[in-house]
Amino acid sequence: MPRNSPNIELVRVSLAILPCIRGNSSMYRWQYSETVKALTHYLHNRPQAMTTGCNAIVAFINFRKQSKTSLLKPSMKNNSSISRRVAVKSSVFGLLAISVSNVLFAKKVFPTDGGDGSCRRYPAIEDSVAAEMVGVSHFDLDRVKKLVTARPELSRATWDWGFGDWETAIGAASHVGRKDIVDFLMLNGARPDIFTFAMLGSYQIVKTMIEFTPGVQRILGPHGISLVQHVKNGITGDNNNKDESGKLLAFLESLGDADGEKYMGMEEQDKQKYLGDYKYGDGDADGFSVKLNSRKLISLGRLGKNGGALYKISDNKFIYNGAPSVLVSFLIENDKVLSLTVTEPGLTLTARKI
Repeated sequence: MPRNSPNIELVRVSLAILPCIRGNSSMYRWQYSETVKALTHYLHNRPQAMTTGCNAIVAFINFRKQSKTSLLKPSMKNNSSISRRVAVKSSVFGLLAISVSNVLFAKKVFPTDGGDGSCRRYPAIEDSVAAEMVGVSHFDLDRVKKLVTARPELSRATWDWGFGDWETAIGAASHVGRKDIVDFLMLNGARPDIFTFAMLGSYQIVKTMIEFTPGVQRILGPHGISLVQHVKNGITGDNNNKDESGKLLAFLESLGDADGEKYMGMEEQDKQKYLGDYKYGDGDADGFSVKLNSRKLISLGRLGKNGGALYKISDNKFIYNGAPSVLVSFLIENDKVLSLTVTEPGLTLTARKI
């Protein structure tokens, strides 16, 4: 068969599904759908491959039916996957196996599973890429330029830092006063919001938005940072619009409710007793770390990691920043912290201090 024949191209595309086979029903539904779409596309553009293509689709449907009763049965040795040897025995993979050498080409057509569930995420951009994009938008213009130049869509990346503390790339640059990063992101498709305009000192825009939607000034930005604080961070940053920023700050402060909630204060020595690691399971990552963040507030993050600020609402009780539905409480005996409990909708989790 000629190297570039339609049948070989069909086999190449179809073979891409082989590394992704997994023994769960949702994965099979995905594989079936994506395979049929890919084969249909290729057949539509290559009528001469119709016979082979139809045989492949029919064979895959038969394989899908058989897998319900045989291949998907869990075993003691492996209850999560199907071996390639077993898969190739089926009718569809018997067809595909004639061109195993072309799997490298197929990998360029479809993502393969590297063990991290990438097949289930495709075509969504990987979480690690979105997280990096939002993270570096706080401080690293060069890295932002490299990521966005390759994929302009990343200018609109969003990430949840924990408990629903969502942040966009432009939101990250806005609350730290990085006008240079904000400008670059907007040039590449980022969507500015009221917090961005507040940081930029856009007096008339912010004032108009508040007049059009009274009360919007009370909404908090990423990490629970207020509209007033965004203006202040813009003034201390590289914003050249300081006169307008000062005018905007005076206007927001005159409203009396644009600077976020007021929480109970804490003495520095009182914060120390909460700091440390807390475990809720036997796994290496099953726990939390309580640390002091850059604003000298105690914060809660994954074990060994930094996290979001905790705001005190009563004795030994806090809310997680930007997430009013999440309550973090500490059990204390003889002025010693024994554990913390996270309470959120549908979940209560207690971790012992170690």
